[in-house]
Amino acid sequence: MIPFNRPHLTGREFAYIQKAVEAGQLAGNGQFTQRCHSWLESTLGAPRVRLTHSATAALEMAALLLDLQPGDEVIMPSFTFVSTANAFVLRGATPVFVDVRRDTLNIDERLIEAAITPRTRAIVPVHYAGVSCEMDVIVDVAKRHDLVVIEDAAQALLSSHKGRALGSIGHLAAFSFHETKNVMSGEGGALAINDERYLERAEILWQKGTNRSAFAQGAVDKYTWMDVGSSFLPGELVAAFLLAQLEETRSITAERMASWERYLDACAPLRAHGADLPSIPAECQHNGHLFRVLLPQHVSRAETLRTLNARGINAVFHYVPLHSSPAGRRFGRTASSMEVTDDCSARLLRLPLWSGLSAEVPPRVAAELMAAVLAHA
Repeated sequence: MIPFNRPHLTGREFAYIQKAVEAGQLAGNGQFTQRCHSWLESTLGAPRVRLTHSATAALEMAALLLDLQPGDEVIMPSFTFVSTANAFVLRGATPVFVDVRRDTLNIDERLIEAAITPRTRAIVPVHYAGVSCEMDVIVDVAKRHDLVVIEDAAQALLSSHKGRALGSIGHLAAFSFHETKNVMSGEGGALAINDERYLERAEILWQKGTNRSAFAQGAVDKYTWMDVGSSFLPGELVAAFLLAQLEETRSITAERMASWERYLDACAPLRAHGADLPSIPAECQHNGHLFRVLLPQHVSRAETLRTLNARGINAVFHYVPLHSSPAGRRFGRTASSMEVTDDCSARLLRLPLWSGLSAEVPPRVAAELMAAVLAHA
């Protein structure tokens, strides 16, 4: 069986974990946490980055920073993971879903302005597959309507838009280090704070609602409860594991990009049968996070997946659109036609891809996929 994902180890994870144990601090915000912060801030060009125990937690921090009230609205794509919406629903806000672009499956920037109401507080572009949304347009719309931009960059570490790192463009940005991501710590995430208005309060929220960071820096003689907050910090063992991964991010990304390019070449003949392959805008540098295929309209995805898995290839589908889910209908609303979202989400499948994938795998997978498409046409 060729698995869909295989967690990649750099070779230094266990040595760093041992050092963390020997240092005698296993709770969060030790030396490895701080080294991860420094790496991320330097790489992204972000004023401050704080590790969290997941990208979900990073988005929840972002929602807290906005002081959202019941009835406030947040614009986002429907084609995304549930955390993108849940973080704001927890604060009483309403997710407002708009359709995606057919080429990138990212939010269609042309539909955002029409979705804005007096209750709108933020726009959440999701960089699907590590490919950038059209950030110039999104930032311009946000400026004209005094809205906050929160990048869901869960899949986008080391991706960029016109040379700017994804996660450094919006006011806030969330990253994921889940096992399926390019760089991982099992579970993990980070919040990038790019707007100085949020720096001080983000530190308090991150420290469970206390001014503990100010106390550690000698700015106050004791720390106390100052604001809402939660236990967002991961433990030091997670940070130690993550640092070993971050130090190899560029080589990991290069390996994934090589496999992604092999898939693109090997799957090219599928286009003649009506399949759609990824199309990357010229201004975007992606990170090879995933390779997806949109099957021809007349081909059953369920049958194709069964065939591939029977042949030892663990291909998988992706998101069920949030607007059509039970919770999406309950908590959110749509602000546009969802034609592209509905069509593409029903035809999409993802192929096995991880750092270190053998060069022989993409051609084999592509051949089996072609056979399955022809068999189920």
